[in-house]
Amino acid sequence: MYFVVNLIGVAVFLVIGFLLSKNRKAIKWRTVITLVIVDIIVAAFLNMVPVGREMVRAAAEGFSAFVNIAFVGISFAIPNWVNVPQMNFVTGALMPLLMIVPVFDILTYFGVLPFIIRYVGKALALVAHTPKFEAFYSIEMMFLGNNDALAVSRLQIQNMKIERNMTLAMMSMSCISASIVGAYIQMMPPEYVLASIPLNVLNALIVTNLLFPVEVKPEEDVIYGLDETKEKPPFFSYLSGSILGAGKLVFIITCSVIAFVSLAALINAFLGIFHPSLSLENILGCIMFPFAWLLGLSVDEAFQLAQYMGKKLITNEFVVMLDVKDIMDTFSPHMQAVLTMFVTSFANFGTVGIIIGIFKGLLPEDKVSVISKNVGYMILSGILVSLLSAGIGGLFHW
Repeated sequence: MYFVVNLIGVAVFLVIGFLLSKNRKAIKWRTVITLVIVDIIVAAFLNMVPVGREMVRAAAEGFSAFVNIAFVGISFAIPNWVNVPQMNFVTGALMPLLMIVPVFDILTYFGVLPFIIRYVGKALALVAHTPKFEAFYSIEMMFLGNNDALAVSRLQIQNMKIERNMTLAMMSMSCISASIVGAYIQMMPPEYVLASIPLNVLNALIVTNLLFPVEVKPEEDVIYGLDETKEKPPFFSYLSGSILGAGKLVFIITCSVIAFVSLAALINAFLGIFHPSLSLENILGCIMFPFAWLLGLSVDEAFQLAQYMGKKLITNEFVVMLDVKDIMDTFSPHMQAVLTMFVTSFANFGTVGIIIGIFKGLLPEDKVSVISKNVGYMILSGILVSLLSAGIGGLFHW
């Protein structure tokens, strides 16, 4: 029964995208259907086929080993924070980013990541019949995250019509940065985190094709390339900047978690004045419950998931991951899968401001206003992508 509900849920999420589309007549059904089929094949391969499962397991072990190497440096600098029975969130999840982020930046500096991004993007465009740059960007943001992916695509963004930039803004709600996966796998099941990454890429293309279809003429379907107008800095200067950037990222995430958790506690204290059972989690649980139930869960687990879903959207994924990391083993395998896959993205209200801020630095105000007026579609896109990734991935975990 729960499998059937989960399957119906995936169909419902796609129908919602169709019903709320800006232009239903312009939807390219060949692209949407192809991407859905590829999505299911990828999910089945990673979760059902022995070779696929082995690939995910090996990747999870590789990332874990990668993160453990980072603890060598952490323990050298602050041994009392590492050699303890239970490491805190900052030490266990965030400080490894001080090594991981520079490693990914080094791969970018020497052209390794740009090479992978370009050719995987071309292959995706060929298979899914999507515009070349949109496919390219979906892979780009998977590795670089929304900030860097938008920044290095400046030339493309400035030469595209605003409707296509709106598509990029919507897609940017659904990505993560490969460099931050090391933090995620310290708190959530690594196999589900890693499996959700390609699903987010495919679902971002599906959802934008449904919600905001854009006609791209053959002469417009070109890739202008990465922004290479600036001279590449000396390697060690670049590496120093990357390390400082990683430090800022750790500080920003720490501050946001402290602020969001404290604000949520403040809101709950205020709501508790009116009724002891009234809380932010319960309100969000009621709002998100129908969508959580459609992911194929019992009523109790669906309400619990709905609370985490709502909290993630108004705060961020780290707040939820901290909430559940010590109790994940108490959840059913299906609950673990759909919860992990839903929260593994940057889709939250705070991301909207970040994306619009980046576009303001790249485009004239009149063009940015088009994106600002469609904030609702950006949020809806992020929610639907997360739901589809959880729904399709969850079909193979019971």
